[in-house]
Amino acid sequence: MLGFSKRSQKKASKSPLEIFDQYEQSKPAHQNAINALQGWNCAFPPELELNAGNLPLYADDRIDWALRTFGSIEGRTALEIGPLEGMHTHMLNCHRPARIDAIEANRLCFLRCLVTKQILNIDTASFMLGDIQAWLTEGEEIYDFALASGVLYHMADPGEFLRLLAKRTNAVFIWTHFVLEEAMPEGDVRWLPFSGKVETKLIDGIEVRYYERSYHHANANASFCGGMKDRHFWMHRDDILKLLHAFGFDDIIIRDEHLSHPGGPSFSLLARKTSSDA
Repeated sequence: MLGFSKRSQKKASKSPLEIFDQYEQSKPAHQNAINALQGWNCAFPPELELNAGNLPLYADDRIDWALRTFGSIEGRTALEIGPLEGMHTHMLNCHRPARIDAIEANRLCFLRCLVTKQILNIDTASFMLGDIQAWLTEGEEIYDFALASGVLYHMADPGEFLRLLAKRTNAVFIWTHFVLEEAMPEGDVRWLPFSGKVETKLIDGIEVRYYERSYHHANANASFCGGMKDRHFWMHRDDILKLLHAFGFDDIIIRDEHLSHPGGPSFSLLARKTSSDA
């Protein structure tokens, strides 16, 4: 005879009409999909009346500038590195490229991208979960345009990333933080996440400086959208430009520099290989 008491039987059968937690009980709506995932950083266009994050990246003037400066991407191929939550992808999609390959390594960001794809009808993009380094190394297609906004300074090997990316695209928009000592004097609080270690790396025989940095456990937050490893490196501003030139980007237009950015000096640029233009 099994040793179940009446008390244990009563406890095990509580609320037989209760709906399981994994099911949504409210009227079907896009907001339910947003609420199902924690950690949203980006806002949706206001006319949709949806609540997510606060960043209005669906109307990022940096991306508008990049597309105006590059020219039409209609019918062309695009690669997006680190789409975050798909808002820049939405901007690219509005220009009707033939295809966008959007590679995201953060699992939660990837799932949020899929929700954005559904809500904003991003029909030219394929979001894929995985490491961009592997995608660049193992593939062969040359993209017409690449977008790498907010990713370089999160890399464990940013110079190697630029080397691999240069083999796979004829033009790239980059927004990134960088190191510039004269903009960050000794005692500047923006140095606090840095360990103080500076390494010299050889990328295709070119010496570049790597400044070691840590996230200091920020990755524990669901909204974390940094790199894959705590130990990551920022590059010096001059070294970024030096590598881009060395890798064949002979036309580099710097849109703006924000040396007083609270996160660290930053700039955005469009780099093109003019000899590869159609």
